[in-house]
Amino acid sequence: MSSKLLRGTFILTIGTYISKFLGLFYVIPFAALVGKQGAALYSYGYVPYNIFLSIGIGGIPLAVSKFVAKYNALGEYKVGRQLFKSGLLIMMTTGFITFLALYFLAPSLAGIIIPDDDLTSRPEDVVAVIRSISFALIVVPFMSLIRGFFQGHQSMGPSAVSQVIEQIVRITFLLAGAYIVLKVADGTVVDAVKIATFAAFVGAIGSLIVLIMYFIKRKPYLDELLEHDKGQMKISYREIYKEVINYSIPFIFVGLANPLFQLVDTLTFNQAMVQIGLADQSENYLATMNFYAHKLVIIPVSLATAFSLTLVPLITSAFVNQHRDSLQQQLDQTFQVVMFLTLPASLGISILAEPIYTVFYSHDILGANILAAYAPVAILFALFSVSAAILQGINEQRFTIFSLLLGLLMKLVLNIPLIKAFETYGAILATTIGYLVAIVINFIVIKHYTQYRLKLVIRRTILIFIFNAIMLVVVFFVYKFLHFFLSPESIIPSVLIILVCVIFAVVVYFYLGLKSKLIQLILGDQVQKIKRRLS
Repeated sequence: MSSKLLRGTFILTIGTYISKFLGLFYVIPFAALVGKQGAALYSYGYVPYNIFLSIGIGGIPLAVSKFVAKYNALGEYKVGRQLFKSGLLIMMTTGFITFLALYFLAPSLAGIIIPDDDLTSRPEDVVAVIRSISFALIVVPFMSLIRGFFQGHQSMGPSAVSQVIEQIVRITFLLAGAYIVLKVADGTVVDAVKIATFAAFVGAIGSLIVLIMYFIKRKPYLDELLEHDKGQMKISYREIYKEVINYSIPFIFVGLANPLFQLVDTLTFNQAMVQIGLADQSENYLATMNFYAHKLVIIPVSLATAFSLTLVPLITSAFVNQHRDSLQQQLDQTFQVVMFLTLPASLGISILAEPIYTVFYSHDILGANILAAYAPVAILFALFSVSAAILQGINEQRFTIFSLLLGLLMKLVLNIPLIKAFETYGAILATTIGYLVAIVINFIVIKHYTQYRLKLVIRRTILIFIFNAIMLVVVFFVYKFLHFFLSPESIIPSVLIILVCVIFAVVVYFYLGLKSKLIQLILGDQVQKIKRRLS
């Protein structure tokens, strides 16, 4: 089971990282084309879209993954196929309904986002952008259900490949469209951002085509499973969807977590900045945090996202079959791997924030400082994602909802006062507090309901923190030394600074991991397999 967890996670991790990196690197030419006003407009469209997307999908795809995995483990393959067929129709319906809702609510949302005439963007600009991206809601829920069906069969390849194709198609259309509008047709930034957000619909079509091709190719195998169906359980559609809805509600909230925290900033940040007399700088700060910095911060979280998708069917299978030892091993391995990889990545981004920001955007001390403050929050994003997935796997979904709502309440209560006191850093601090509250609750619940023993993870997490501290000290002095020869104000020197520092970081960190045998303890037999292949 441990090997299957790592293999499935590896496939999804590769796909997710390629997708995330594509989603990161397109920002460089896109930012050069549309500037900070365009970036602000783009985020105004995407944040509400992500909220409505989570509502439209309704957590159904991941719930389907869990449902199919459960009944496959019981040998009742027809039950999963029965759900898949009816689910496609439901996803088409909910997708169209949420499209209409977002399209017609756009004016109301724009009025809240742009509360003052001193801001750069106008409400009608925001309306146009929101309506442009709303069309993707017609396709994405339907497409996501097919991914969930494959994941329920513990087949992660279709999801990984379709994610990459979706990004390639979306980014190609986005950049080509924005370039033509601004450089060829002499259009406005608003027109370019409208094209850029509509690219989400085009990318989803590309992904859907890939998934359909996978389904056609694998249908003989899926039909063969039906021949081995035990046929001992007759479940009505009413019973199926009662169970699926019970699964899906927590998935809705997990999918909404990051967008909801961003939505709080989108709806309150400009208001708070106007109240302290910084209306002219507000959209610049918000774009830097919610678009530019967030694109970089979310990269280390990709591993946790992959783990979440892989964990649900595997933990469900272990839970249904009462394999407690296997469940304990999976939880140990997951927390350790997430911390071992996410922690150095997020802290590394923080300490190298200035050259990283220069490489991807331009030299901007404000942007670098915001990125440095925001990057460590990625650790919390990762831990919430994984702990929420575990709660779903052990059928304690209700606590996922409770923890997120309480964390979000903390964000709502603290956001405006902290923004008034610390400007952009106040919004980051409010997000940190909100996620910490949610994560602590999740861990308490996991420990209580699984009798999970935290001692091993705590000991190794302390060791991981020590290794990170040593690594960061080395990187800090290397970084300061390089400052005598290279300036982070230019792109090429910044690239060299990053490369040298990363090399030192990787060598020090993995040397400590190998010397202490921590890597072998976390990854187990996988390390020996890699060594044999390299030798």
